[in-house]
Formats: sequence, C-alpha cells, structure tokens
Amino acid sequence: MRVVVTCGPSFEPIDRVRRLTNFSTGELGLLLSAQLVRAGHGVVCLKGEGATSRVEPSGAELRAFSTNDDLLEKIQGLPGRREVGAVFHAAALCDYRAVSVRDAGGTELRAAKLPTRDGNLILTLEPAAKLLPRLGDLFPNARIIGWKFELEGTRDDVLAKARLQIATCRSDACVVNGSAWGAGFGFVEPERETVACPDKPALCEFLSGWLAIRR
Repeated sequence: MRVVVTCGPSFEPIDRVRRLTNFSTGELGLLLSAQLVRAGHGVVCLKGEGATSRVEPSGAELRAFSTNDDLLEKIQGLPGRREVGAVFHAAALCDYRAVSVRDAGGTELRAAKLPTRDGNLILTLEPAAKLLPRLGDLFPNARIIGWKFELEGTRDDVLAKARLQIATCRSDACVVNGSAWGAGFGFVEPERETVACPDKPALCEFLSGWLAIRR
C-alpha cells in the first residue's frame, strides 16, 4: 500500500530571520515511517525542516517542507494520490501566521530583518491554513488519521475534541496525546473503544497492525 506520513513542525515567517513555529522533533512520524516500510508499504514521509530527530526511516521517501502552504503544495504535487491508501498527519503545523508588524505608534514595519532596539512591536496574526480538513479530497481513497495534542482538561475532554475533529475534518481516526491525556497515546476511532499505547514504538506497531486490518 502507498502511505503518506507528515511529521515535524512547520513555520510561518515574521521576517526573513524570525519565525513562528511549534515544538516538534518529528521523531514519531519518522519511527512510524520506518515501521510501515518494514511492514511492506511504500512510504512518502513529509518532514518539517525544523525537525531535530535523527531517526532515519530507511526505505521511505523523505521530502522536506517549510510552511503550511508549502506542505500543501508538496502534497498536491505528489503523483498518484488516488492510489494512496492511508495518510498519517502527525505534523505539528502552525495555527497562526503573521500578517503585519507595527511599532508602538501603529506604523507598519517592513524589513528583511526587523530592528531589535526600536521598542515594543505589535504582531498581528491570522489563522494559518488547516490541512487536515482537505486531506480527504486530496486523497479520496485513503484512510485519514489526524493528531490531537492537548495540555489542559481531562481525558474525557481530549476524547471529545478528538471525536469532534474526526467529525468536522471527515477523518477516520485520531491519535491523542499530551498532559491532558496522560502518559503515552490514545487511538480514537468512531464507534470503537479507545486504544491506549504506552509509548511511541507501541503506537507505531499498533498503527501498522491497524492498517493491515483496515486495508
């Protein structure tokens, strides 16, 4: 089966030096890519340029991306998208991008490198492009698995958000983690019991087995 994995952080530029980004090593997606290759799948792994993990998923095709829009372009440019059977969207994409930077007086600043000694700056943000809701159209024959990382609330809150993501984004399942979930990961699928995985290797093994059953 052809499989696509996204991992690592995107970034959105403030100027040519500074950027907005999320913390993500990309390790989970790289481990998953390696696991899927061992299971006999053809894997394209789209990895954020800021990923720091040194895991090398031998046999997977690695492609780098920068911003949310760049990842979308890379996905749209993949040949044979109708033949892809699963997409694991683990990338930590930016929720916002910078639209303007102004000084304290309200004057918009435009420079390759914004000055650092001119006092306070006002940064205006707008929502960045969301990819998960578009993946079903881009990969019409694929199972789509999203991710949900939550730091606040209860485990029930996390599960409710995961089910909402599945419904609104028309995805097939959601992996949850973060301190609101607790140790390890949860795998949420409509009308099925949530599966708990204690760590990244266990999750990767589970997802590979899940894909074998659902193919």
